[in-house]
Amino acid sequence: MLPRSILAGCGGYLPERIVTNDELSRTVDTSDEWIRDRTGIRQRHFASKHETTAFMGTAAARAALADAGATAADVDAIILATSTPDQAFPATALRVQAELGVTKGFGFDLSAACAGFIYGLSVADGMIRSGQARGVLVIGSEVYSRILNWQDRGTCVLFGDGAGAVFVRAANAEDDDRRGVLSTHIHAQGTLGDILYVDGAVGQPDKPGHLVMHGREVFRHAVTRLAEAVEEALAANGMTHADIDWLVPHQANRRIIDAMGKKLGLPPERVVVTVDRHANTSAASVPLALAEARADGRIKSGDLVLLEALGGGLTWGSALVRL
Repeated sequence: MLPRSILAGCGGYLPERIVTNDELSRTVDTSDEWIRDRTGIRQRHFASKHETTAFMGTAAARAALADAGATAADVDAIILATSTPDQAFPATALRVQAELGVTKGFGFDLSAACAGFIYGLSVADGMIRSGQARGVLVIGSEVYSRILNWQDRGTCVLFGDGAGAVFVRAANAEDDDRRGVLSTHIHAQGTLGDILYVDGAVGQPDKPGHLVMHGREVFRHAVTRLAEAVEEALAANGMTHADIDWLVPHQANRRIIDAMGKKLGLPPERVVVTVDRHANTSAASVPLALAEARADGRIKSGDLVLLEALGGGLTWGSALVRL
């Protein structure tokens, strides 16, 4: 019998600096009313110089291990989802490995934009089910403030920085046999790569490396693709909307979040929302939201949680987890 993956602990880290819409409006041609009306965002966190992707990812990982009652000795692998690595190489995951004092196993970065955490969770689940690892840290860590075009008010107001992490381990005899990662579902459509991207990379030194987004197109595809991924996860497990206790969606836009909640028939109090305070933290948004709802007692052991996200690529996916 294949081992199940237990999501044993969650953790998050947010930079110290909070930037409100009013503060942004002093340097960007925008207003608090404009941002709130279109996105639901009222503030975000921006990293200072020392708060790198590795620094924040390490802090979130430590919190996840502590929540799981685990230590560095329990970690066989680190998967770090990010679009803003500290260096081209070594992988930021390996910087985290060193900071945590993990002395075995392996680690790597994963690039799937805002869907990166769902992709990472899917990979970790596969590793545990195959026996390749027994304890995996899955981290989403981003410093989008460093790739934003501050002349483009349509994108620069949407994003923030932060990190979230989970510790996933193989089930043992003492675990409730209902618990675990029930299934994950990941997808991509490369033909839509030009509606949300960063116009530069290490291999293209003459480009500035700013985020570019065609918002209306992204919104249109997001609602459709996310709904499909949600239905796919439920069908794979013989479940219906009524079985879901919590929706933890990617925190990109309050309108998309509300639309997904309505499609599932979930009351607003069963949908975790952090976009108003965190903005879009890309690969960090789902684990940050999950960590917050676990820490404040909303999501409890035994709850059935649906995770979903969509990002540039386009990439998207869902995961059904019983905590």
